[in-house]
Amino acid sequence: MLQVQRQSQRPLTTAHLAQTMTLLELTTDELRQQIDSELSGNPALELIEERRCPTCHRLLNEPGKCPVCSVPGNPQSQEPVVFLSPRDEFIPRKDYLDTEIEDEPFAPASEELPTYVLRQIAPDLKPEERGLAAFLLTHLDEDGLLTTSLMEISRYTHFPLSVVEKVQRTIQMADPIGVGSCNTREALLIQLEVLGENVDVPDLAEDLIREGLNNLSHHQYAELAHQFNVPVKKVQVAAKFIAENLNPFPARSHWGDTRQPGAQTTQVYHQPDVMISYLNDDPAKPLVVEIIMPLSGTLQVNPLFKQAIKQADPDVKPDLQRDLEKASLFVKCLQQRNNTMERLLTRVVSLQRDYIIRGEKYLKPVTRAQLSRELEVHESTISRAVANKAVQLPNRKIVPLASFFDRSLNVRSVLKEIIEKEPKPYSDSDLVELLGEKGYEVARRTVAKYRSIEGILPAHLRKVTAKGR
Repeated sequence: MLQVQRQSQRPLTTAHLAQTMTLLELTTDELRQQIDSELSGNPALELIEERRCPTCHRLLNEPGKCPVCSVPGNPQSQEPVVFLSPRDEFIPRKDYLDTEIEDEPFAPASEELPTYVLRQIAPDLKPEERGLAAFLLTHLDEDGLLTTSLMEISRYTHFPLSVVEKVQRTIQMADPIGVGSCNTREALLIQLEVLGENVDVPDLAEDLIREGLNNLSHHQYAELAHQFNVPVKKVQVAAKFIAENLNPFPARSHWGDTRQPGAQTTQVYHQPDVMISYLNDDPAKPLVVEIIMPLSGTLQVNPLFKQAIKQADPDVKPDLQRDLEKASLFVKCLQQRNNTMERLLTRVVSLQRDYIIRGEKYLKPVTRAQLSRELEVHESTISRAVANKAVQLPNRKIVPLASFFDRSLNVRSVLKEIIEKEPKPYSDSDLVELLGEKGYEVARRTVAKYRSIEGILPAHLRKVTAKGR
């Protein structure tokens, strides 16, 4: 009896999880389209056309924020006020959409991974090496790893193997770190090397990657402890460091499946999924965070449909029951999606308050893994919740939600500020020292990488204007 019960519940649990994850990944506009699709395809689902707050369900007579949910319980607290908001100005009107000409299938232009990497490293290569770099970059798989050997590339391009290795090394040091490696082990070692310039790396980490990667991937810590003659605890510490800071697939860790840079996506956001403002326009008061909901009514299972099932023909009753279960599941998954977004934004906005109010220089280094541990959810849940979402800051600037996790943004912001005020073009070595004076310890090649990401030319190509000098 117990076994039968488990078997009957498992598909629903799996369906619930899968649909919640799918909804979590959608932007506000995509979520609106999904809700419209469910409403048109499922008679058991209905939308009551009345303007209610999605959080407290209070009937709203005026446009704008909910007057209850947008006010903090304690005005003296610095904790943000986070709530779902049916902001009408972000919900496309159906009558307007119906009269519009069908959209052309245009997509915003964005850089491919090879182009993005080549743009970073081109200033550091000789003219004849740039073609070789382009050749290597066109032989990357979706993980950012080379699909052919360096020896084969050397034979085909007629460049000495030493030159091919030199160009590959330059590519590996570009963003994302480790791209262009021959295998995952090499990518991890490159990332570890770069990371070691700024943080303390466990002594065992490099050995685990070089000689114990197979056991490490299967969490066989006891075998690794025996192999390296160290305590299991030491292996676990090193393994945790590797898991939290390195990624064997550099392209996927940075670009996802589309090979598009996070830095470039800021240009394609036209409306926010989340709005952050000051309470009473006072930066000293709590931040107000509105998660935009693409409907102003109440989405629910149609109660009349439930009654109709009881009176339905036995032949059609199973189909009606499936519609009812699908509608109920969709409503529950949507609620779960909204709850996850509220929890995530409450924590993120609390951690990044200084960044939101004072600018990019004050961004704190926060990772998705850190948030997943604090919120007790899987890291992929955080990644889905962050993906493709846009946030409007109090200064009305719209930025990707992913920028709250960009650990280099604050350093790049300070770097740009230094270069904008430089009395003469600083070399990368000079910039390393100046950043160090401001508390940012980075290597010269890291400065070169950040400079390339920001589109800043090397010192010998920068022209100093007379403005402000």
